[in-house]
Amino acid sequence: MIYNRFIRGEQSASEDGGQSMDAAKTGEFAHIGKSVVIKGELSGSEDLYVDGNVEGKIELRSYSLTIGPNGNVKADISAKAVVIQGKLDGNVSASERVDLRKSAVMTGDVTTQRIAIEEGAFLKGKVDVQREAGRAVPAGS
Repeated sequence: MIYNRFIRGEQSASEDGGQSMDAAKTGEFAHIGKSVVIKGELSGSEDLYVDGNVEGKIELRSYSLTIGPNGNVKADISAKAVVIQGKLDGNVSASERVDLRKSAVMTGDVTTQRIAIEEGAFLKGKVDVQREAGRAVPAGS
């Protein structure tokens, strides 16, 4: 009930006891609950919050993905922005940013323009920070 009220905008993000998705406080997003198990390819045209189990591939090119604290994902991810609070085993390609929160456990490579890793987060893999498109390279580089 609280979740449905939040989606329709009847409740602010701060009223939900801190259980809402950090990446998308407004607008529409899909939610995969902690009892849901998905195997296969996932794609969409809205932000996605995963608190369940997903195995396969996640493709959200122009949208954000948040893996909640109960989320367990074994997939390669392509999205605009990715916030990880749970467990991820796979590579991430984010066109804008990747956030690893203190409860994050990630094994895989990250390719993005910006990355933030909170103290306590675990990352095992390679990080490749790309230059922003159209940004001039300083002379002599």
